[in-house]
Amino acid sequence: MNHEVTRFAPSPTGFLHLGHAHAALFAAKLAEDTGGRFLLRIEDIDRGRCRTEYEDAIFEDLRWLGLNWVEPVWRQSEHMTDYARALERLESDGLVYPCFCTRKEIQAEIKNAVHAPHGPDGFLYPGTCRGLSKSERENRIGEGTAFALRLDTVRALRRAEAANGGPLGWTDRAGGRQKCDPTMFGDVVLARKDTPTSYHLSVTLDDHAQGVSLVTRGKDLFPATHIQRILQALLDLDVPEYHHHELLCDPTGRRYAKRDQAHSLRALKNAGVTPGNVRAMAGFGNEQP
Repeated sequence: MNHEVTRFAPSPTGFLHLGHAHAALFAAKLAEDTGGRFLLRIEDIDRGRCRTEYEDAIFEDLRWLGLNWVEPVWRQSEHMTDYARALERLESDGLVYPCFCTRKEIQAEIKNAVHAPHGPDGFLYPGTCRGLSKSERENRIGEGTAFALRLDTVRALRRAEAANGGPLGWTDRAGGRQKCDPTMFGDVVLARKDTPTSYHLSVTLDDHAQGVSLVTRGKDLFPATHIQRILQALLDLDVPEYHHHELLCDPTGRRYAKRDQAHSLRALKNAGVTPGNVRAMAGFGNEQP
């Protein structure tokens, strides 16, 4: 039996809710059942929305729930140089390019297109800046024009598959063997001026650096694995197994969200609900919810 290394990786942008409890307990149980390690990661790259009080609440609520994790806690904000180094490698390999389009300009171009492709997150970026010459890119950067760095997904996939000797894939314990197809996202943004990394880049590097062997998370994040798998190939990173579990929903069938303050762990605790009851409400434990 493998001693699984799992992780729970919340962002401190609000209070944890029942859906978070389900995800944390799911990851912790798989680690415990195999004699492995359960890790906690704070995904705080969005400095505009992250708050210290929410981070403190994460620790307090998880301990109240009865969870323990291996120290030290990993904070993404402490690893920006690692993300920058990986981005520089992708740049030197010719796999990323600067995009000078504003969100408004991208939306306008999509609206004017006859056939706008759709991806998991909506309309795909149409590749406006992909064909700019090197001199034009350098001129715009030299003029101080703001830009994002996008992955040239088609080129990156060809490079990765050539190095791999064939198609890329990964194993999902809930869905079996999967084929990697990141083109469904188009040329994703890997960094912006205000956020010098992205979710895809940072979590992929973090999972490798922390030695995570089994990534557990909700089914809503299943499509993201396509992008993360190609980044693993391009950056010579370990490939963990995945388990995308069902999302915990309220009685109306709506998934829990941070805006649902009534179902936050903090609100439930203040209302006198016991940790055992919350564990049962989250799908774990024997107490009656």
